[in-house]
Amino acid sequence: MRFRTLSVVALGLLLGSRAAAQDLAGDWQGTLEAGAQQLRVIVKLTKVEDGQWTGTFSSVDQGDWGSRSDVSAVVLQGQHVTFSVTAIGGSYQGTLSADGTSIEGIWKQRQPLPMTLRRSTPETAWKDPAAHTIQPVTVDKNVKLEVLDWGGSGRPMVFLAGLGNTAHVFDKFAPKFMASHRVYGITRRGFGASSVPPDGYEADRLGDDVLAVLAALKLDRPVLVGHSLAGEEMSSIASRHPDRVSGLVYLDAGYPYAFYDAEHGNLNLDLIELRHKLDQLAMGNAPPDTRPIIKELLETDLPRFERDLQNTKKDLDATPPAVLASQPPGPPQNVPIQTRAIMNGTQKFTKLSAVPILAIYALPHDAGPLFASDPAGRAAREAQDLQTTGMQADAFEKGVSSARVVRLPHANHYVFRSNEADVLREMNAFLATLR
Repeated sequence: MRFRTLSVVALGLLLGSRAAAQDLAGDWQGTLEAGAQQLRVIVKLTKVEDGQWTGTFSSVDQGDWGSRSDVSAVVLQGQHVTFSVTAIGGSYQGTLSADGTSIEGIWKQRQPLPMTLRRSTPETAWKDPAAHTIQPVTVDKNVKLEVLDWGGSGRPMVFLAGLGNTAHVFDKFAPKFMASHRVYGITRRGFGASSVPPDGYEADRLGDDVLAVLAALKLDRPVLVGHSLAGEEMSSIASRHPDRVSGLVYLDAGYPYAFYDAEHGNLNLDLIELRHKLDQLAMGNAPPDTRPIIKELLETDLPRFERDLQNTKKDLDATPPAVLASQPPGPPQNVPIQTRAIMNGTQKFTKLSAVPILAIYALPHDAGPLFASDPAGRAAREAQDLQTTGMQADAFEKGVSSARVVRLPHANHYVFRSNEADVLREMNAFLATLR
């Protein structure tokens, strides 16, 4: 009888061990040895109703603690675990330990690197080191945005992240203004800890999200500081509600989605507008009398788009082969749905002069490791950037009378990191001019 009892207990322990081994749900942590750099990775896995797995992937040492990519194609066969992170072109294969507390495997992204994932506990879990508070703010039906508050005192200052980033990208930069401002950051819908609704990614809707946060927190005419694509949100607000802000700072953010250069046009923006009008005709959504739409197409949209094509061909013909070869073949098919929706929801903004503006451009951009052993290719790349980005900076300066435009040679797109001292100097001088 005693032997049988011990056998039952042993069997129970064995089954419990196997059950634990088969459970991937929870938070996993691992470190990638990328050359001399160590990159910490957090993988969150959840089992959904149909028995499948879903999750998120974060690389917390690359400057944005809140940034997450979706984990897909999670498969657990016996002790063998695989999953993909298509947004960044990565995949993982590993073996789950018998006790279910670790996964020994290989991370593949351009090159294979060993990575052991270990279950995190409340005691071992890596914590966001930044000194801020976080609160969700409701901006739309079933939509909440992650809002960071770094503290400080004085006029409110609100940081808006670029596409794919979260407000955490400013964790080191934003606090430098706490002595004179109360500093906040907003993670837009679709990213990080903010809600991921199926729609609402048009430029004006994203601008309304920002306004909703300002209203909820009772922020009176703050300064908005936006990086990259956040330029469109700021331009949306400046065009429609200039009285809601006291100033705008574009950190390498004054591109066509933020200011449309009517003199030269823009292939992507003009294509979106052209497609919209053609869809009206094709889908029967136009008014009974379609002559006004046809007239606009014939007199304005089609000639403008033809000009865009001619200019694009001219630029491509003048681009050195080495520069063309360095360009990605096109938007990857694994781009998140919300990213595609944002790019398709861009608008044309031209009336921004009612608000004081500081626009900082990286011009030319630092090419990074590209052309490291090809000085001629690097020079050609910089010459092209001076032409294209330079034209946009000139158009912003000419078309926005309230703007001070600053050009920082060989700065990174993340100008607030690569040229922090320059950006701080220019921003502080600009802030001192605001009433």
